[in-house]
Amino acid sequence: MSNYKKYSFLMVYIIIFLPCTGFYLGGIYNFITFIILFSLIPLIDYFIQDKSNPDNIQSKELLKDKYYVLITLLYIPVQMILLGYSVYLVHNSSLSILEWIGFASSTGLVMGGVGINLAHELMHKNSKLQQIASKFLLSMVCYGHFFIEHVRGHHINVATPHDPATARLGENLYQFLPRTIIGSLQSAWAIERKRLERKHLNIAGFHNQFWWIIGVPVLIIVSLFLYGGLSTVGFFLLQSLTAILTLEIVNYIEHYGLLRRKLENGRYEKVSPLHSWNASHWLSNIILIHLQRHSDHHTNGGKPYQILLHIEESPQLPSGYLGMIILALFPPLWRAVMDPRVRAHQEKIVNPHH
Repeated sequence: MSNYKKYSFLMVYIIIFLPCTGFYLGGIYNFITFIILFSLIPLIDYFIQDKSNPDNIQSKELLKDKYYVLITLLYIPVQMILLGYSVYLVHNSSLSILEWIGFASSTGLVMGGVGINLAHELMHKNSKLQQIASKFLLSMVCYGHFFIEHVRGHHINVATPHDPATARLGENLYQFLPRTIIGSLQSAWAIERKRLERKHLNIAGFHNQFWWIIGVPVLIIVSLFLYGGLSTVGFFLLQSLTAILTLEIVNYIEHYGLLRRKLENGRYEKVSPLHSWNASHWLSNIILIHLQRHSDHHTNGGKPYQILLHIEESPQLPSGYLGMIILALFPPLWRAVMDPRVRAHQEKIVNPHH
């Protein structure tokens, strides 16, 4: 990987300062994070793609370089400081309703697009430090159960009717969101309950992960209320909601309409690069630390982001995730663009030589 690409991953540290920049500019500029992420980046994505892959020797070198892990770990204290500073600004400023909403939702967009994404990268690693870091990031947006459900639920059930995070063909975003949000919580609870039963541990005991999943956000909320009252609590909850919706809209995009074949033994075929949408758009891929190389991620769940591959035979999205989020908000446009692609992909699987 070139030094240019290596250091371009630091762009996540530029994105996180956008909400505060908007705050200091004031007024409608509190929405500047939305304006940049959903106009400038999709525009650049339209013109620049990156399908380059490291070879085996380069991959080994990239794995040895601690820089890539450091990027993800250093982000945690930065996000904690900026969330605390944002709460301070809200408490000590006279904001209009529009400014308050813009600042809170812009903060949540970053916490979801960058924070949850980095939590996702960290939760897939065996390192205790990285897993704790992932939990910290998820606690800051009240979505700790994602730590359980994503790895032990979604990655097992992806592209099947059993996965709440896989959008069905013809299902619009507004039908998907309540199904996935409720379904993922139910799935995480069922997975944790089974784990505790298997280990003969009390469901009300200290080992139940739902204590930190619920307890840490409640502790944050109580602390914020004592510090700044309802305005700071409301700010925290709105940024959390925005972060959660950002994550789940991305989930909608990643596997829309894709299904694994059910085998004669009742099980589903093995997950392959054919069961996730791939995107090779350069800028959004850099900001999302290769999340859009999602086909390789689902084929090799623990693979670090710097060595994820662009897989050409995977179904390809017409834009990066940020452009696709805009499309998903308008179901008729989404279906007009995506349904023919799903059907063409299904036909390609059935008749690979056509």
